[in-house]
Amino acid sequence: QVHLVESGGGLVQPGGSLRLSCAASGSIFSRNIMAWYRQAPEKERELVALINSAGRSIYGDSVMGRFTISRDNAENTLYLQMNSLKREDTAVYFCKATLPTGLVYWGAGTLVTVSS
Repeated sequence: QVHLVESGGGLVQPGGSLRLSCAASGSIFSRNIMAWYRQAPEKERELVALINSAGRSIYGDSVMGRFTISRDNAENTLYLQMNSLKREDTAVYFCKATLPTGLVYWGAGTLVTVSS
């Protein structure tokens, strides 16, 4: 059983920054594909960024150039550095782990609110 716990969400003004963390346990973290998704009110969940076991990453169009995904395999932790935040970035952010077996696990999410 994989356990994912997100942290770092909160209220931030437009133009500000936040760093989200996702602490993982229960699997060999370094082998997993890790990703951040988000879901805004009344919208579908969307991919924010993904990083594979080799450290290669992809980003959603709306966050490219502003957000950076990274992973610390020694600490079993996934990060999302979010800069130049916009009101439309307001959402619950979820951490997702995809194991080499294909099993998928989700965290409970952390709320990010961008507002003045």
